Amino acid sequence: MLRRFAVLVFILLAPALFAQTYNQALFSGMKWRGIGPYRGGRVLAVTGVSGEPGVYYFGAVAGGVWKTTNSGATWKPLTDKEPFDSIGAIAVADSDHNMIYAGTGEACIRGNITYGTGVYKSVDSGRSWTHVGLTDSRHIGAIIVHPTNPSIVYVAAFGHALRFQRRAWHPSHH
Repeated sequence: MLRRFAVLVFILLAPALFAQTYNQALFSGMKWRGIGPYRGGRVLAVTGVSGEPGVYYFGAVAGGVWKTTNSGATWKPLTDKEPFDSIGAIAVADSDHNMIYAGTGEACIRGNITYGTGVYKSVDSGRSWTHVGLTDSRHIGAIIVHPTNPSIVYVAAFGHALRFQRRAWHPSHH
């Protein structure tokens, strides 16, 4: 009984015994700040822009396309007013940095994936978007833009991830 009491006292007093003190003036210049983006979620699509340090785009699997021009200190949503939000791939044309392609629908297969409605294109750095095809592709995992002709685009489309009915597993099946 006495031993249990001693252990309990040690557990309760240990934080005070081992607490370290520090000079608060060393940290007075530090301030909390959010570095965003302020919308959570998974991200599969990220790209930088060659020759433009600090400019990056990312596509959230259920949060649209975002852009930073200051290496991620702040992010701006580019597709909040667009009819798509699930992004599986994104690419910027090397020959025309204003031209961006976004493939909708994530292709990372899991139990709760989001699907899309094809490929969208922006010719003005993401200010406006146009649907350019592959409406029924549902899940796009990669986009590659031709290095000298931004109108030629290669798309890796997964298709309908959950199209086929799943058969329940049962020990007698194996």
